[in-house]
Amino acid sequence: MEKILIGEKIEEQTPFIVKVNGQTYETYKDKTLLRFLRDDLHIKSVKDGCSQGACGTCTVLVGEENKRSCVVKLSKLKDTEVLTNEGLSQEEKDAFTYAFTKAGAVQCGFCIPGMVMSGASVIKKNPNPTEEEIKLAIKGNICRCTGYVKIIKGIQMAAAILRGELAIEEEKEQDAKISLRTNRIDAKEKILGTGIYADDIEIEGMLYGSCVRTKYPRAKFIDIDYSEALKLEGVVGVLTAEDVPNNKVGHIQQDWDVFIEKGSETRSLGDALCFVVAESPEIVEEAKKLIKVDLEELKPVSSIAEAKAKDAPKIHPNGNLCQERHVSRGNAEEALKECAYVVTHDYKTPFTEHAFLEPECCVAMPYKDGIKVYSSDQSVYDTRKELSIMFGWQDKPERIVVENPYVGGGFGGKEDMSVQPPAALAAYLYQRPVKHKMTRDESLRWHPKRHPMEGRFTLGCDENGIFKAMKVEINFDTGAYASLCGPVLERACTHSVGPYNYQNTEIHGYGYYTNNPPAGAFRGFGVCQSNFAMESNINLLAQKVGISPWEIRYRNAIKPGQVLPNGQIADCSTALVETLEKVKDVYEKNKDHAGIACAMKNAGVGVGLPDKGRAKIKIEDGICKLYCAASGIGQGVGTVMLQIIGEATGLLYDKIKIMTPNSETSPDSGTTSGSRHTLITGEAVRRAAEELAKDLKNHSLEELEGKEYFYEYFDPTDPLGSDKEFPKSHLAYGFATHVVILDDEGKVKEVYAAHDSGKVINPTTIEGQIEGGVIMGLGYALTEDLKVVNSVVKAKYGTLGLWRAPEIPKIHPILVEKEKLLDIAYGAKGIGEIATIPIAAAVQGAYYALDGVLRDEFPMKETAYSKPKKEFKKQ
Repeated sequence: MEKILIGEKIEEQTPFIVKVNGQTYETYKDKTLLRFLRDDLHIKSVKDGCSQGACGTCTVLVGEENKRSCVVKLSKLKDTEVLTNEGLSQEEKDAFTYAFTKAGAVQCGFCIPGMVMSGASVIKKNPNPTEEEIKLAIKGNICRCTGYVKIIKGIQMAAAILRGELAIEEEKEQDAKISLRTNRIDAKEKILGTGIYADDIEIEGMLYGSCVRTKYPRAKFIDIDYSEALKLEGVVGVLTAEDVPNNKVGHIQQDWDVFIEKGSETRSLGDALCFVVAESPEIVEEAKKLIKVDLEELKPVSSIAEAKAKDAPKIHPNGNLCQERHVSRGNAEEALKECAYVVTHDYKTPFTEHAFLEPECCVAMPYKDGIKVYSSDQSVYDTRKELSIMFGWQDKPERIVVENPYVGGGFGGKEDMSVQPPAALAAYLYQRPVKHKMTRDESLRWHPKRHPMEGRFTLGCDENGIFKAMKVEINFDTGAYASLCGPVLERACTHSVGPYNYQNTEIHGYGYYTNNPPAGAFRGFGVCQSNFAMESNINLLAQKVGISPWEIRYRNAIKPGQVLPNGQIADCSTALVETLEKVKDVYEKNKDHAGIACAMKNAGVGVGLPDKGRAKIKIEDGICKLYCAASGIGQGVGTVMLQIIGEATGLLYDKIKIMTPNSETSPDSGTTSGSRHTLITGEAVRRAAEELAKDLKNHSLEELEGKEYFYEYFDPTDPLGSDKEFPKSHLAYGFATHVVILDDEGKVKEVYAAHDSGKVINPTTIEGQIEGGVIMGLGYALTEDLKVVNSVVKAKYGTLGLWRAPEIPKIHPILVEKEKLLDIAYGAKGIGEIATIPIAAAVQGAYYALDGVLRDEFPMKETAYSKPKKEFKKQ
């Protein structure tokens, strides 16, 4: 086969010969295989997740070995054939597509092409691999969404298909009703790597941009000289704070600078000083080296204690207290005096990193009288709002159109703006498309993390273990910028009481600015921190009373019709008791090395804020098309909405299409946050679909061509501090009980996760959410550690302590549905956040049962996972 020349031929140099998917290429520039595949051959199935050899999204086969292409140089290939997803045989493609779809292996999808290649590698070596062999084969591939369980099952199924032991069943008319294991609408594109993420977008004439950032967390920005950079051929321009119409943006509080202004101070290591725009990424990086920055390093404020000090420098003009919340009911002080037993303990949790597989990226381009942005985010309307603030277009936000391509994970970490403001500004000023993508190191330094907490928790009960009162003080480090400090702090406070029935609470929460990386939304939204403390205290109380940790929770568990500590009456769907009953036997059999914890989590924003779901159904080309700006970040919201339409109308799967979230075509359906879309947007979709169903009684879809059905759903809630006797803080709550069982070495052997999420729309999807949440929670408790020293991030993606496939325990998702459910979205209540919340406390409880040591910090010390590892006596 004739060789294809890539790049310019250099006569006096020996070329590199590269064989990819059966084609031979000749090139003269040595580079990583990843960059050759993506930039030169435009093979987009090979994803760039870190460029550090740590995540596995760029996995390909080199010969029969799965290799991370970001660390393989062309010069090292030595004629070995390279295989990407595109080069798999049709039989292999069909096998993996069917197997991964049916197994539920796909969520955000960014890791999946790499997982497929690692799966193909092990199957080529052994057509019937064991589960342990598969786990080892994908050890180099991180998945942050699924918990690996369904990926392993998918590889097993693919192997069985390729051996001829499992047939691919053809599905001509797939049903689309609720409670079915309906195929994900995006599975095939994500499995084969044909789905488009922001970094896969290529537009003719596209420019590239990157920020020059501060070297110090806190410094006086004295001057910048980019004159030499402007002389470099291919550089289009350098943007600074002087070029920004309104330099302050922010999700809720506008305290975040697009670029730091000369003469002011930097606040964290991620702060941008300028934005370099050029014809290629290589020219951008060369130009950045030519820019001279004069910074006067200042001592950073690196802890809550330092931020609270009287002589602390003010990080923002109004001081270092960013937000505070105070929640009380009854008289906790007096009630505690009457308690038979009282426990007070301090707890501490660290920064943790979302570690989504897709780094932040967007492409902005001129559009009509404004701009269009293809953005990896959690709400196209939130992005539009913040960009309109930057441009000063609040009166005409429609000048900005935002569209989501596929989003490679978020977990709350893509609620804030990142790459969008500089790219949008450059696209508008230079009237050309601009791509802005963060490196993994930039992402680690820049985007908001899980809030570190320092808290004191007091809980009291009577002689029978019935809770009587609670007092709490929570201190959060919100880092350099507010992000969502207020709402996250509020949720930590309101949920610190737990899902129990008592009425005397006094909770004080404070969020402080420091020069650390910002903290904001992260799966669990503040509740992971306070739940860990509350549930750990419950174990101490149980010991004092002389009853089991299961029994004390069962005696206090909230029931329908009872009053939660916030005053809200528990609705008919409340099934915490049932989740406890589901795990009782397994806990009692293993209680000397098992831990248990309960949790509740709101569905919907609530607390008096306007939280609306909107949906527009339009009949086009004989298809029911849903326009709804609910960002999919891996949770499967599109498939859930399809099933709700199917349930309401009886339409089959292939007669319903979920359109891409786009602020020009889709109504604002709110942020992907707070486990809200299934409940709130789902109800809007149901109501719109029910209107369509009425017309379908007498008309075909074809006869309804062009007709639209719109619905806005809004059920008001009561604000925090409402003077109502029984305020409605949230539309619904999900409940869960987790049990963690350790083995003889002190490692997590099994997890039982019983969840009340109301009506289960799709069992496969909800299981995947639980499995992924469990693994994320285990990492939070035991191994994850974003090291921040003097406000400087000292971590790489590969050193974060993320769990990999060989480490995962057996996970048993248990789905609890009551007969009587809420009449909203068919009774569904959401699962995304609560899946992560109780697991850390359950781990702590298991170790406490094993050795009697209360581990009150994360990552926990003296465990089978810590360094040094603790040795446990065999049971």
